[in-house]
Amino acid sequence: MAESAIPPRLTLSSPSAPTQGSDTDIRISAIDIGSNSIRQTIADVSPTGTIRVVDEMKAAPRLGAGLYETGKLSEVAVQNALSTLTRMATLANQLGVKRTEVVATSAVREATNGDEFLRLVKSETGLKVRVLRGEDEARLSFRSALAHFDLGVGRAVVMDIGGGSLELALSADGLVDRLISLPLGAIRSTERYLGGDRKKGMRKLRKHVRVELRRHVSARHWHAARIFCSGGTFTTLASIYLARIGMESAKTVHGTVIPRVELEHIVDMLLNMSLAERQGVPGLNAARSDIIVGGLAVAAEVAARVEARELVISAYGIREGILLESAHVAPSSADPGEARERSVRELAERTHYEEPHSKHVQKLSLQLFDAIGQRLGCIPDDRKLLSDAALLHDIGYHISYDKHNKHSYHLIEHAELLGMTPIEQIVVANVARYHRGAEPKKKHRNYGGLERPVRQTIKRLSAILRVADGFDRGHASAVAEIKVRWVERALRITAVPSHHVYNLRLDLWGASRKSNLLSEVAGVQVEIVAPDGSVTTYEDEVGTAD
Repeated sequence: MAESAIPPRLTLSSPSAPTQGSDTDIRISAIDIGSNSIRQTIADVSPTGTIRVVDEMKAAPRLGAGLYETGKLSEVAVQNALSTLTRMATLANQLGVKRTEVVATSAVREATNGDEFLRLVKSETGLKVRVLRGEDEARLSFRSALAHFDLGVGRAVVMDIGGGSLELALSADGLVDRLISLPLGAIRSTERYLGGDRKKGMRKLRKHVRVELRRHVSARHWHAARIFCSGGTFTTLASIYLARIGMESAKTVHGTVIPRVELEHIVDMLLNMSLAERQGVPGLNAARSDIIVGGLAVAAEVAARVEARELVISAYGIREGILLESAHVAPSSADPGEARERSVRELAERTHYEEPHSKHVQKLSLQLFDAIGQRLGCIPDDRKLLSDAALLHDIGYHISYDKHNKHSYHLIEHAELLGMTPIEQIVVANVARYHRGAEPKKKHRNYGGLERPVRQTIKRLSAILRVADGFDRGHASAVAEIKVRWVERALRITAVPSHHVYNLRLDLWGASRKSNLLSEVAGVQVEIVAPDGSVTTYEDEVGTAD
């Protein structure tokens, strides 16, 4: 758990046994009654803002369906919602919840029979519901985003699209400037505009959204602001996008960065599909297939209004904001770098990694990267990917030495690594996977389906990691550092021994044996040079046993 001096961080673990956390934690149930779905999160919240999820439940009674026409919550939706809330109240009681916070959003807020629904909830479940104003929804979404992303510098827009409304929190340097709520939710937009001629309806919908945004959001003042998005519309968007780029195996959509142009492509693709065709789209939950286009069209207009280049997706939202608010945790801008470093380190420690070897391979990998990375086509952000992969490359030993590189891949792929996007996590897992054994091949399921730029990054970083790991073949840190020089038609890597070492034969052999991929990536022969100046290459070592 973080020290009290560290700003609060939202760290969610996987659901686990329903045991109470530490004496200072409080077990809270947060329930969000939305226009499309009702969601519950039960978690232990520490005074510093650490959240350990104990259990979750959700259902989609669609309280907002038909509300635009009738002004009322339908009897069927009300009964389905009551059944869901009864189950949630029972679960909270069985798990020893100390405090329950229930909020309702636009559907209940706007319905003429909203008060009657609240009385039914109280009488049948014992739950007291607080009806949020749209601005309250926006504030809670902002509070959650602030705990996950660095909003402390520059202008940001936190966007949440529910079934009934669009919420925007506009912030500057981590402080809220404006809170906006507009009746532009996914269900409402779909029912009003997309029931007949979809293409004509889409034009009308987007024009209507543009008019509304012009009234409330200054394009000049919020030009090029970063956009952070929460809610089911956006987690679905992220799932579709990840599937499109071969990342279906990503454990979470949290932190997914989606180019604005990709959002527009997805809107066009789904608009031109029938409902049955949409239900077969990878990453798209069939239950949301009828309203997803309306929600995404609204999002596209918001992105266009501020001319954002990309959207960043949060897997968390109002419920996490409720948990922090209920536990009286003051909001504080997250440091993704600190969260990422901590998550990677904790994964390594949980799997009992060999710390001296892993850190030494990490050091040698970064020496190689700094010397040749740019020339290989790497970008500065790749350095951190390599660093994390190097530290975690051997954690598969935790399962078995045999095929431990593949075990490392699966452990990293399924880990909860905060501050790391799904694409970054897949890259780190693959780089660790290819630190030994077979080189990356398109026939490999974990690699072949990825986009070409992602495959190229994995290949370059794996090539570096393989050689660095080879230079510590004996796990004795015998090679203190490596020096690199490009010569005519060759990449020459010289080993500098530690002061106590007199024989580097094993480590030179290891580096030579694992240099083939680097030679391919660099386009020249790789020469491994001993302190006495003798040179070995991959070809010199081919045919010997590993």
